Amino acid sequence: MTGTTLITVAPTGAEADKSAVPALPVTLDELVATAKACEAAGAAVVHVHIRDAEARPTLDPGRLADTVAALRAETTLVVQLSTGGAVSDPYEARLRVLDAAPDACSLTCGTVNFGDDVFLNPWGFVAELYQATQEKGVVPEFELFDLGHIATLHRLLDRYGPPYGGRVHCDLVMGVPGGFAGDLRTVAAAVAQLPAGATWSATGIGRTALPVLFAALSGGGHLRVGMEDTLTFAKGRPVRDNAELVTRAAAAATLAQRPPMDSTAARAFLGL
Repeated sequence: MTGTTLITVAPTGAEADKSAVPALPVTLDELVATAKACEAAGAAVVHVHIRDAEARPTLDPGRLADTVAALRAETTLVVQLSTGGAVSDPYEARLRVLDAAPDACSLTCGTVNFGDDVFLNPWGFVAELYQATQEKGVVPEFELFDLGHIATLHRLLDRYGPPYGGRVHCDLVMGVPGGFAGDLRTVAAAVAQLPAGATWSATGIGRTALPVLFAALSGGGHLRVGMEDTLTFAKGRPVRDNAELVTRAAAAATLAQRPPMDSTAARAFLGL
């Protein structure tokens, strides 16, 4: 257990509709303002999905490069781009995300039922993406939606060696219909199977946000929060903005005597 807590904010995602969630940051200016507010509240990493001019999910290379540049100019956050995109994005576009030269990226370790959709990550794509992160010097965060994904993570490391930076850091995505349940028992079962020496964060989707947050803190893990993952702050009360979720996570981490780590510490922690 480290003495501090890595807090990642996932402010946008690819699922929520701006018309239904006006507070969702979808323009570059909105994303940068959100990132600055979340950094001030205790986040050290920003997990980025972007939208086009109509607020639709996109993996446009130019927009991705502009987003990385703007976040670096205005914050000291670790910039982690999503290589998942939307469930409909083709593999080729997802691989090209690395061309925007982020500090880090997500790397989902297998296919999962994603509500009514299927998030496709076959072995060949996962292996190709992992090798590309090694070649391009991008630190992967291994996104794990079920126990089978942990087996794939072991297979990746056994076959292709350690990630760029040498640190194996995972994110347990809990509460997606079709994946892990979002409770203490499932968090413990997943952590028990991670590679030796791996560090981990946990993400609770929707109503699992708080159970997973407290389970992660008590188990020595780290936190991911944000409007990609939950739009309700409390029963009957929508989230006001992403900084509100980061503030709550930072307060919980401080109460657990593991206050938020800053971005400099986060870079060392992640092997950047």
